[in-house]
Amino acid sequence: MSKQNSLLAKNQFPVFSTVKPRHVLPALEQILTENRATINRLLQEKNPSWENLIQPLEELDDRLHTMWGLVSHLNAVVNSSALRKVYNAVLPQLSAYFTELGQNTKLYKAINKIAASPAYKNLTIAQKKIIANELRDFKLSGVALSPRDKQQFAKLQTQLAALSAKFSENLLDATCGWARLVTNKKELTGIPKHALQLAKAAAKTHKKTGWMFTLEQPSYLAVIAYADNHNLRQEIYTAYVTRASDQGPNAGRWDNSKVMADILQARTKEANLLKFDNYAEYSLAPKMARTPKQVLTFLRKLAKCSHAKAKQEFAELQKFAQEQFSVTDLQPWDLAYYSEKLRQHQYSISQEDLRPYFPEPQVLTGMFKLVKRLYGITVTEVNNLDVWHQDVKVFALHGRKKNLISYLYMDLYARPQKQGSAWMNDYCGRRKLVDGNLQLPIAYIICNFSAPIGKRSALFTHSDVLTLFHEFGHSLQHMLTKVDYAGVAGINGVPWDAVELPSQFMENWCFEKSILNLIAKHYKTGKPLPKKLYDRMIAAKNFQTGLQMLRQLEFSLFDFRLHMEFDAKQKNQIQTILDSVRKEMAVTPQAPFNRFQHGFSHIFGGGYAAGYYSYKWAEVLASDAFAKFQEDGLFNKETAASFLHNILEAGGAVDPMILFKRFRGRAPKIDALLQQCGVRS
Repeated sequence: MSKQNSLLAKNQFPVFSTVKPRHVLPALEQILTENRATINRLLQEKNPSWENLIQPLEELDDRLHTMWGLVSHLNAVVNSSALRKVYNAVLPQLSAYFTELGQNTKLYKAINKIAASPAYKNLTIAQKKIIANELRDFKLSGVALSPRDKQQFAKLQTQLAALSAKFSENLLDATCGWARLVTNKKELTGIPKHALQLAKAAAKTHKKTGWMFTLEQPSYLAVIAYADNHNLRQEIYTAYVTRASDQGPNAGRWDNSKVMADILQARTKEANLLKFDNYAEYSLAPKMARTPKQVLTFLRKLAKCSHAKAKQEFAELQKFAQEQFSVTDLQPWDLAYYSEKLRQHQYSISQEDLRPYFPEPQVLTGMFKLVKRLYGITVTEVNNLDVWHQDVKVFALHGRKKNLISYLYMDLYARPQKQGSAWMNDYCGRRKLVDGNLQLPIAYIICNFSAPIGKRSALFTHSDVLTLFHEFGHSLQHMLTKVDYAGVAGINGVPWDAVELPSQFMENWCFEKSILNLIAKHYKTGKPLPKKLYDRMIAAKNFQTGLQMLRQLEFSLFDFRLHMEFDAKQKNQIQTILDSVRKEMAVTPQAPFNRFQHGFSHIFGGGYAAGYYSYKWAEVLASDAFAKFQEDGLFNKETAASFLHNILEAGGAVDPMILFKRFRGRAPKIDALLQQCGVRS
């Protein structure tokens, strides 16, 4: 079996090209069968220990993680009907296994026995943390439930896995299911040349003449922010904000309405079974924030600080649109367009002005030079590894002593059958093997930027560069870890509301002149970003940051209240709660047909349920951390070494608040964030 099925082979690197949909079911069934048999054998040991129980369990987890992680990854980046079909077919088996594992009373008692044994005190901090996390997660998985309730919990877990997958599929299909072909170039005035070239190439791919626009991010943003054609903006906006809903041009075709309600109902039942009042309480159990009240207070405090600035910014936009364009009634599809006009008016700069200065090779080279200077890490491209798409690049990371640390795969361009947005994931984490060797971490960075045109390198906007640095920050935490136990190595075991710290921290470098000198060179002339353009970019850095802050707080509060207040008996509650949150937070007009929630994949298709607030929570930590670099000197060796040691290398072995205080010398303060985004001077 293993000779024909690459998912069962023990390779250091994933061999993507050999994975076929027919391999998934037999590989998963074999691994689950073998895992169950091994666990039963391990539980025969009368004196459980780290060596005879926890370490073997880590081996089982790692094998399953690499196999299923590879399948999930391919399902997200090269989706196909065949892969999707088998992916959905095996989800119930996978869910049943994890639920069964989490509710295994014998296993729970055995691990508890290790925690109570004399040998426990001799374990490392990381080992103790893994055991503490295991015992906590057993309780959150229903190990103490009655047999009947355990069965109900298992059923809910299986249901949620299927529903989450369905939500993501509907959103992907809805995104791919709309396109607009324009044959008259006069309708496209204002749209940047770069975007027009991409649109023309897209039309050609579909054997059409003209310019084809889609709901993929590069295409959508080019129209909504630059197209002079009001009707075209309205058309693409309507299609985008109604994806996978009961509204818009494809109303009802891939509707997520019932899927969302079913997800929330299942999550609520799950939390109630475990004696939590709601899912928000349940979700906070492994996080930094302790109570729902603490989260709500945090979000509303930020909103209070930002509201006046946001109202001022919107009033300024209204005045500008009226005075310069005689527009007295701004519509939702006008906001990005006139905001871009206002930015140009005030600062004479746009993302398209910056794009020629951020060719992909220069951005990557500069980004790698930054981590070399900060942490002594050398990044070099590797050309002989198997990849899932021809656009994927692979890099190796080496330490100061030229020791190999990890590998990184990058897939940066938007394309059909690839999920939108940007994310970091991993093939495997760092861990010490039974034979004493070290398994090196392997990470993925996935983005959806504009692809190269012809033989020219891809050109990024500064916004793209921020996104790339963000995901690279996640990758660094995973790849640079010094923890030798998978459960708390890298990003594993890090509380969800702290995991965005390294990623948001990295974004700050993209505004520093010394770093822009590394990453910004004109793709034709090789000249650096001109001082005038740099000055304008910095001046425009906090353009509409009040509005942006409120938008993120709106998403966060909606997510959290939804998981606190959801009641299946109340009709249309999702929309009702969103309307209530918008009334509290938003200062800009909202289209009545806007169904943002139907595409909110972070909370319905990803891991951010009742956790979207984490972005702002961690941004406070990240801003305060970067402020220390500014105070000490951007390249102060001691500061960089402390950040590397306490934040990037520590994984999830130590409470993030303890680590932050070790680095900063005190608890985090909100001031740096408010100052960086211009809310407070």
